[in-house]
Amino acid sequence: MPPKRKSGAHTSKAPSKAAQPPADYLQQARGVSNWREAAQWLRMRGIEDIECITPDFAGVPRGKMMPTSKFTGDTSLALPSALYRHTISGDYPEETANFRYEARDGDLKLVPDLSTLSAVPWETDPTAQVICDIINSDGQEVSYTPRNVLKRVMSLYKDKGWKPIVAPEIEFYLVAKNEDPDYPLFPPKGRSGRSITGGQGYSMAGINEFDELIDDIYHFSERQGLEIDTLIHEEGPAQLEINLRHGDPIFLADQVFLFKRTIREAALNHGIYATFMAKPMEGQPGSAMHIHQSVVDAKTGKNIFSNPDGSASKEFFHFVGGMQKYVPAALVMMAPYVNSYRRLTPDMAAPVNTAWGYDNRTTAFRVPVSDAAARRVENRLPSSDANPYLALAASLACGWLGIQNAIEPTAPSEDSANEGLIELPRGLLEAVALMENEPALKEVLGEEFIHLYAGVKRAEFETFMQVISPWEREFLLLNV
Repeated sequence: MPPKRKSGAHTSKAPSKAAQPPADYLQQARGVSNWREAAQWLRMRGIEDIECITPDFAGVPRGKMMPTSKFTGDTSLALPSALYRHTISGDYPEETANFRYEARDGDLKLVPDLSTLSAVPWETDPTAQVICDIINSDGQEVSYTPRNVLKRVMSLYKDKGWKPIVAPEIEFYLVAKNEDPDYPLFPPKGRSGRSITGGQGYSMAGINEFDELIDDIYHFSERQGLEIDTLIHEEGPAQLEINLRHGDPIFLADQVFLFKRTIREAALNHGIYATFMAKPMEGQPGSAMHIHQSVVDAKTGKNIFSNPDGSASKEFFHFVGGMQKYVPAALVMMAPYVNSYRRLTPDMAAPVNTAWGYDNRTTAFRVPVSDAAARRVENRLPSSDANPYLALAASLACGWLGIQNAIEPTAPSEDSANEGLIELPRGLLEAVALMENEPALKEVLGEEFIHLYAGVKRAEFETFMQVISPWEREFLLLNV
């Protein structure tokens, strides 16, 4: 063991001519399929360094940086297996019957996915980045790593001749710099010199307060090939939402993974923080990562959620039924921290149920108004602190189980569904226990992943329990 939506969309302004990079520099290297083409892509752009990154369980980029000449040479890249056994605070849990370390903390190999090669636009020297998959010394995919967990779920659909289509919506807050965790967070001052207040949903003025920052987000995104659909101001003070175009789940998870880093870097350039905490400020709405989902026939491209006459198919209803039945057990992959469950409370514009409905935003699973070709299910439970690979894997796995087992949903809810009875786990430990005790999730996500992830989450809860909160000092100090 190692040592311890929507109107009010923002359209970016065109950058000045001097600020614009060459047109071919703006594109992610999606056409790159081999090392010769990668070397040419890097050489044409004068790239000096490259970051080989991969998401850990938290979705934090981990990896190595090296000179381009070494990257394109015969170089073996490796990371220790303990990378997937530590908590968000960097601690290593004690071993249990199900949570084990590899005997010698052996190396796992990084395999660059060359199609993800892109610029790192905030670096002063020409730098590129590439997302890597993880294999073991025998060349086999490591089943418990986040990107491979999502690939495993995708293979279930592929075996049926189907392909999932997703579109994430990511909410986040801009906050003033805070160097002391004992102090609460506050909205930053915008161009008016005043802190923005809440209740600014879809406000153009709220967006314009941070116009230069938003332009930087767009510029950084363009230079990485990241595709923003729309950007709006949400209800919370300095709370924004970016909507991404629909597409392949692996591609969209990669985009969210890079977007989070991009938005944080853009905010730091303006002297403020961007946070994806699910509930960063008391009394304000939380931040979600809503996921729109549909499934198409891989050969025809037809949406299997719709019959030829345009009516909803049995697969559509079974997908919804699967979400209702299995999402509570998979919730810890969509709400992964103690803070996540502060968002999933009544009266905070977040669902607390497993209800579904047509264009009903109080339900966990909303079916937006659309034509038959675009029929989809929006999962409104994931929070923006979730690892996008794991949140997508969990959500799609639940839908697949519903189709596989022909699970019928309840009747659609036409009333407000986020009041009264709470149908979801109320805290992290309860959510972990539900995941561990659901055999169907072990089958589709992999038993090794379930055990490792549960061990990390339990250790994170124990770390949280070591901290004394302001509530305890306020109400217990002199009263008990």
